[in-house]
Amino acid sequence: MDHVSVLGAAPHKPRVPLPGKRLQGWQHPHLGHADGQDRTIKVWRTQDGVLCRTLQGHAHWVNTMALSTDYVLRTGAFEPAEATINPQDVSGSLAELKDKAQQRYDQVRGQEPERLVSGSDDFTLFLWRPAEDKKPLERMTGHQALINQVLFSPDTRLIASASFDKSIKLWDGRTGKYLTSLRGHVSAVYQIAWSADSRLLVSGSSDSTLKVWDAKMKKLAIDLPGHADEVYATDWSPDGQRVASGGKDKCLRIWRR
Repeated sequence: MDHVSVLGAAPHKPRVPLPGKRLQGWQHPHLGHADGQDRTIKVWRTQDGVLCRTLQGHAHWVNTMALSTDYVLRTGAFEPAEATINPQDVSGSLAELKDKAQQRYDQVRGQEPERLVSGSDDFTLFLWRPAEDKKPLERMTGHQALINQVLFSPDTRLIASASFDKSIKLWDGRTGKYLTSLRGHVSAVYQIAWSADSRLLVSGSSDSTLKVWDAKMKKLAIDLPGHADEVYATDWSPDGQRVASGGKDKCLRIWRR
């Protein structure tokens, strides 16, 4: 886990004040990748910056990407399952923490290579294995407007996608097969975030609300009104206890589970 890098891409067109162009690190020991306005995803060798592979398939700009291992890379040695509502102190030497982080990464990844999901202005998603092949595993269709964000669940079993078509869709994280649509927002869905246990998904929308969805039951669990205008950003704390949201009303709100 020593060689993750972030590579640049052209900035997103100014449609809404979101962090539009997702710049992505690649956990493969020698690869990095980035999306761009040329409708491609490029895979680079991190040691010397040599372009290794170009992933083609989207018919318009690539807005967002996510790795199957994003969550475990984000949390490292921190184990959300052991967390409480109080902050957890992570103790141990640097070597011990790196070893624990590597163990968590290996457990989440399993024996398969990492998967990458991409979302585009062309209303589609693609599922890839960039370290192995430039051909996509699956072309995922169903959204009726551009894709704002895609995310693997922490356990990598599900993919969630948020769109301007007012819906969130769930897909199988290994095959890309469509599972269900979560509907309830009355305007564009800008951002989504998974809880640490992969059971709940929170979404923020231009309709000024956040909604918490039960991924297993495939239905709305909690409606969170409170913002006075569009909700541009939301995230779930790694310990799973709190959700943060921010929007056009200039307020940052913290919600406790």
